[in-house]
Amino acid sequence: MKLDPTQQTTLLELATTERAIAAAGDRATETPEQQDLDRLLDEQRRMRDAAASAQMAVDDMEAEILRIQEDERKLRRRERDNKAQLGAETDPERRRDLEHDRYSAKSRIADLMAELQEAHNEIHALRNNRDVHGAQLDDLEVKIGTARRAADAANEAAAALQDPAEHIAALRAQLPEDVVAEYERQKIENEVGVAAFNGRACGGCFIVLPPADRSAIAGAAADELPQCPNCGSYLVRRGPEGQ
Repeated sequence: MKLDPTQQTTLLELATTERAIAAAGDRATETPEQQDLDRLLDEQRRMRDAAASAQMAVDDMEAEILRIQEDERKLRRRERDNKAQLGAETDPERRRDLEHDRYSAKSRIADLMAELQEAHNEIHALRNNRDVHGAQLDDLEVKIGTARRAADAANEAAAALQDPAEHIAALRAQLPEDVVAEYERQKIENEVGVAAFNGRACGGCFIVLPPADRSAIAGAAADELPQCPNCGSYLVRRGPEGQ
């Protein structure tokens, strides 16, 4: 395919722009600042869920501590009642039952005290975890505020720029119809159509070509768009540094 060298850059820009829009899909019109804000908002939602779970764990453990303390109070009252009844009871069988019940109460109180100590240790860690999530949420709120202002400014600036569809239409209008048609045909074939060649690799398939192929491409006429021997893309030649 032949094309005036001054128009080859336009054709490459057309192909590159259309590929970028196709790759971006629905996010093609989103600014990077808006994408950063969306990412932070997603992170905030996840963090809020984590913070809610951390608070729920604290609430559950606090309820467990209250239950243990209430059970301990009941057992201590029972142990005191048994002790008081033993002071007045003379029946051996009845005294045996009271002693057994008192021993059971004291044994259960000891178990509860151990459980209470473990619960206090655990709730300390749970509260620390809850507080960490709270602090992270506070930091995130500040970042979101900054990101929201940046996104608003970037979106406003982007709205003033040319619409991508209009830009593509303008690029197409600058090119010969037969060149656009051949570009479209090749794009249907390999989803690229036209790509840059930096002296070593094809910008369509990113394959570093053999020396003989590189020499043939470099030696083609200035108004000729050689094709990549690997993927078939028409190549717009650039310098070794991609210029």
